[in-house]
Amino acid sequence: MARFSRIDVAVKMKETGIVPVFYHKDVEVCKEVLKACYKGGIRIFEFTNRGDYAHEVFGELNKFAAKETPEMILGVGSVVDAGTTSLYIQLGTNFVVSPILNADMAKVCNRRKIAWSPGCGSLTEISYAEELGAEVVKIFPGSQVGGPSFVKAVRGPFPWTSIMPTGGVEPTEANLKSWFEAGVHCVGMGSQLITKDIIQDKNYALLEQRAKEALAIAKKIRSK
Repeated sequence: MARFSRIDVAVKMKETGIVPVFYHKDVEVCKEVLKACYKGGIRIFEFTNRGDYAHEVFGELNKFAAKETPEMILGVGSVVDAGTTSLYIQLGTNFVVSPILNADMAKVCNRRKIAWSPGCGSLTEISYAEELGAEVVKIFPGSQVGGPSFVKAVRGPFPWTSIMPTGGVEPTEANLKSWFEAGVHCVGMGSQLITKDIIQDKNYALLEQRAKEALAIAKKIRSK
């Protein structure tokens, strides 16, 4: 069962501003990455369902999170069907993110009051996702869909919409400023934050520092 409500998820996404996105087949690597992000101030994290036995890794990681990073809201991403959604809900996911909009997933999440963020690429999809109960919608791939200018354009007729772009988000002041000034709710960030060199070198202290710096930039931008 989820430890955090879908309201908690939406609020923490907004408060934190940055949602790390990560997958690795080795649960010990995942634990170190999660812990480094937590030490860096991150309080919401998306584990992506991208490899064989990914659900087994997530199950162990979620138990670890509950014990070692108790304030971390851990969820799952890259889910595209209702069956996989149910599987991760059984494993205690706190939210489900998808690169697509699938109404069957919405029904499964809503029955259990789990936060659900579907991938959208148009006003019609965003409106339908909100009709299905999505509090925060994902745009993916963020840059290819239209980048910050797309977000700004959407929020003209849809000022109530909460958007999380993933893809094309970088932990730099210039990039984050463009997204937040466009009006995003939060941003998802994968390999630009958790780089290959960090994983290869097991330099988790560097990841902690990068997380701190990215959060500081986001806070600075949003305080203006």
